Amino acid sequence: MILKYATLTLTLLASPWLAIAARAESVLASALAQLNAVGPMGLGNEAAQNAWREVASAGAEQLCVVLAAFDSDKPLAENWLRAAVDAIAERALAEGSGLPAEKLEAFVLDSSHAPSARRAAFEWLARVDGTARERLIPQFLNDLDLEFRREAVEHVRVQAQQRLEAGDESAATALFEQAFAAARDEDQIEALAKELEKRGKQVDLVRHYGFVSGWKLIAPFDNTDERAFDVAYPPEQELRFSARYPGKAGAEAAWVDHTTSDARGLVDLNKAIGPVKGAVAYAYAEFASDSEQPAEVRLSSVNAVKLWLNGELLLAKEVYHSGTALDQYRVRATLREGTNTILLKVCQNEQTQPWAQDWSFRLRICDKVGTAILPSRP
Repeated sequence: MILKYATLTLTLLASPWLAIAARAESVLASALAQLNAVGPMGLGNEAAQNAWREVASAGAEQLCVVLAAFDSDKPLAENWLRAAVDAIAERALAEGSGLPAEKLEAFVLDSSHAPSARRAAFEWLARVDGTARERLIPQFLNDLDLEFRREAVEHVRVQAQQRLEAGDESAATALFEQAFAAARDEDQIEALAKELEKRGKQVDLVRHYGFVSGWKLIAPFDNTDERAFDVAYPPEQELRFSARYPGKAGAEAAWVDHTTSDARGLVDLNKAIGPVKGAVAYAYAEFASDSEQPAEVRLSSVNAVKLWLNGELLLAKEVYHSGTALDQYRVRATLREGTNTILLKVCQNEQTQPWAQDWSFRLRICDKVGTAILPSRP
């Protein structure tokens, strides 16, 4: 009986504090919602100013709650939220109350959170924990955030270089291989590939990037005066690979098989079909997926292009001679289980300058961080 009354007394004493804490959480949640409601052209800015003051006054124990609000993926709101995080953390350190390091570390390691929020948490964690950077960076080698992954790849590369300087070629090569497998940024991929090739290791860049190398090609259709970008030639209406069609200037257009031997997946239409100015080529490929899955189709071409996946137009860029940077165009898509069809239209114009002679493309299929999605069958 005494224990029962003691428990009741403690509950009654705690109740006001629980109620206060619940109200504080409710006020913070409301303020965060107002910040996430900020829109373009200053929409919601007045309400956001009051909300920001409320959020910025929160205690350090609420830092991860504020950081989690980044997950709404609203850039305008994120500016307010990042400023609030900095204000909370700076005040806590100035007052000597410290930051919740364990919670911040768990937040950083949770890749489901927004990359910018994880980065903010990491920076503040590193301020209060001198071991955090060295401990955590190796754990980012396969991270979904490219910035964290890049740091981890560089960390392994430096380790490899140190093993080389120590005369341990075998260990260095193994570390270079580990870094290469994790690398997703082109500069790191290319540099690590050279290191491996220097050590006699064969590097398959086509596989690493996920380039599609086997195609059926047909050309030349007429693109005089750049008039054919929106002309639906037969390959846009039917796919009969035994068919032959009237082409540009009386030429016959017929499908041919082509597999590029380029180490970086480039399909050079001038070599595969023959140089033709003011012309259109189509390229067709099939991609087998063992399940329905999200993907990105990434395309580079110096020419005007249209891209279809499974008959759906994903991309149309009527731009000529704009460069061929890796992943020039990135399109989110869904691969269906089984066979997926890819159709590409590549338009060449009639410019005669030497730099305007390229007629080419390269296309790869990967996930959102650039990890190759490989076909389930050849």
